Amino acid sequence: MAFPKPCLVLCSVLTFLSLNCGVFAKVYMVVMEDDPVVSYKASRKNEMRGVEAQKYKEMATSKHDVFLESFLPTGSYKKLYSYTHLLNGFAVHAKSEKAARILSGAKGVRLIQEDIKMAKMTTYTPKYIGASGVWPQLGGAENSGDGIVIAMIDTGIDPKNPSFGSFSDQAKPPPPNFKGMCRSGDRFPPESCNGKIVGARWFARAGQATGEFNATLHYASPYDPDGHGRLAIYKAAYPFGGYMSDVIAAVDQAVEDGVDVISLSMAPTSVSSGPASFLNLLETQLLLATKAGVSVIQAAGNGGPDASSIVSFSPWITSVAASTTDRKYNKSIITGSGLAFSCGGLSPPTPGETMYPLALADDVSIANTTDGSNGCQDPKVFIRSLVQGKVIICMIVSSNYYQLDTFAGMIDTIQKIGAAGVVITDRYTGDIDYDYQPIFPTTLPSAMVLNGVDMMNLMEYYGNNTARDDEGGVITFGATVRILEGRRASYSGERPEVADYSSRGPNIENAAMELADVLKPNVMAPGHHIWGAWSPTSNALPEVQGENFAILSGTSMSTPHVAGVVALIKQRHPKWSPAMIMSAIMTTADVTDRSGRPLMARRDVGAMVAATPFDMGAGAINVARALDPGLVLDATYREYLQFLCAVPGVDDAAVRRAVGASCPSSRARWCTDLNTPSVTVASLVGSRRVERRVYSVGGENETYMAYVRAPDGVAVRVSPDEFTIAPGEAAVLRIVLNTTAPGNAFSFGEVVLRGDRKHSVRIPLAVYPAAVLSP
Repeated sequence: MAFPKPCLVLCSVLTFLSLNCGVFAKVYMVVMEDDPVVSYKASRKNEMRGVEAQKYKEMATSKHDVFLESFLPTGSYKKLYSYTHLLNGFAVHAKSEKAARILSGAKGVRLIQEDIKMAKMTTYTPKYIGASGVWPQLGGAENSGDGIVIAMIDTGIDPKNPSFGSFSDQAKPPPPNFKGMCRSGDRFPPESCNGKIVGARWFARAGQATGEFNATLHYASPYDPDGHGRLAIYKAAYPFGGYMSDVIAAVDQAVEDGVDVISLSMAPTSVSSGPASFLNLLETQLLLATKAGVSVIQAAGNGGPDASSIVSFSPWITSVAASTTDRKYNKSIITGSGLAFSCGGLSPPTPGETMYPLALADDVSIANTTDGSNGCQDPKVFIRSLVQGKVIICMIVSSNYYQLDTFAGMIDTIQKIGAAGVVITDRYTGDIDYDYQPIFPTTLPSAMVLNGVDMMNLMEYYGNNTARDDEGGVITFGATVRILEGRRASYSGERPEVADYSSRGPNIENAAMELADVLKPNVMAPGHHIWGAWSPTSNALPEVQGENFAILSGTSMSTPHVAGVVALIKQRHPKWSPAMIMSAIMTTADVTDRSGRPLMARRDVGAMVAATPFDMGAGAINVARALDPGLVLDATYREYLQFLCAVPGVDDAAVRRAVGASCPSSRARWCTDLNTPSVTVASLVGSRRVERRVYSVGGENETYMAYVRAPDGVAVRVSPDEFTIAPGEAAVLRIVLNTTAPGNAFSFGEVVLRGDRKHSVRIPLAVYPAAVLSP
């Protein structure tokens, strides 16, 4: 039996929505020909800073105002933002289609794009990914990541949550290069920024313009009413999602403020129209953020296990898949006859060692039925004298299993009627994957019996020990049960598995779903059943309303793990570029568990298959190895431009409109020429040669040997197959791929460079062997 996906923090089925307000009004993002503060023409050493940058920003903002006034009648528009740091442009709420046409044809406009809806995509896990093992190398847990600022672009933050308290009574000042501010507001007082939170802003002008933002519900401040989110907070997501123009404003401000890492748990709700997914305004802005030295980490999406469900496209972005961990919350119930059933439920046990009478909800209700139709959602239907001191069996319909308000309603009902506890089971005896059951804490003893055989055995025990009259009414309740403790976690040491909802590759090149020569996702990190700070005012999950913490799932939970690892790498290696950091994370990721077994990926209905790079990217993140990778691959802004200019269907004019720069005179022939820590060929016809340039970041000379596991249907040759490299030196690897047996699907392999100083650098291969060229 197939079941719907679990309720996730992020939306998992993404749909394109345009912005409608009234009859026509829409929001447009307009990019001007003029340079931003961070110009593509300038090197990082020559960028404007300080007073010069502020004056330029003010001048650009004024020019935007004058431009709009000169072209559009007063009252026909409202400017929402001026973008000045990474882009030179603005977001405008236009009340007529004519206004949009006027702006698109105006002199000085490089690009105009209609706004796009965005979707929202810890705990023990630092130990699980190896982070706690490297903290001593970085000054201990309190100092790890010190001086590095992570921009969280999400739903804001609750400053009173214990997770965001400062480590000491005396908060550390922000790093000197960080120029952000703490913008106070509703439920977010000025003292909210305390050393761990170093800045906070909020962006909702597009949401306000479209009428979706409600200040009473969504809070006109950085405060988080939704429960989703050293940190700088840029709130651009709300219960209704968000808009690209608000996110672009947040990114622009974050980079201007001087953040080191951007953690983005949002993505567009569709692939933008145009020649390439890499050219939408947010993707190109994030390229400019990378040029400014900021690492961008983005949720891969929650559209899995469907192929090509990825919503983070570009090679300059580290896209994160979600995995399980080995932490489990197991509990049991024991019947009076000695039967024991494994079940779920993060709750206390029934008091003492007493056995409690068991009663089906139907048997203690006014409308006495025996078909399990009482869903335990209404306290008024229960006969109070019959429920006191009993454990009630409440039944769900499996098709509604992942609607968490159903469970919240059950718990609330059982508490109100004064029962001793509740056992929740499936009315139709269908198996539900135990690892994917909803987990939320309850003060009421509760248990979920989800296995179909267990459910039938439990109900058989209940029926055999319940005496009924001729009309089916219960005379005596003879079945008893005891619910055991369920709040203690156990750690099995199991390998991580790709969560079924985690978005999959292959990556797509455009809205026509043509495949791209770019590996996505890039890496995998824990994202399933993660304890996270929660806003007590949030009503997104009724079962945890009022709580400071909740167990959540989604790639939005895996993304901050990787952002935190990037902060550790930046602290250890402050001169590394974003591409070098991505390389360190990818080439050192784990693809097997400790015993050498391959990592696995979950499909629908609990099915398991060996994970491929389209499931987990380069593998599961390994922090200790990422800090000392031995070799790294780097890519410059110019090389990213060469990549864009090699994308099929993209011409020089399209690249110039998107990023303001023309294609370099030396052109790349293939997208695979980009120096990434992976090789993806969406259509290998005959042969292709790719080069990968590696740099030694080790402390001494090291000799590497190349080992190849070729994809099925492909011959792979690497030269040189052995080389010695000194610290700071570079080496070029030539990888030749030849189709030997054409197929109808991608196949996977790897090139592993093993050094004699114990470094191991792994480059995944994903190749579609399309055809063999005739001799």
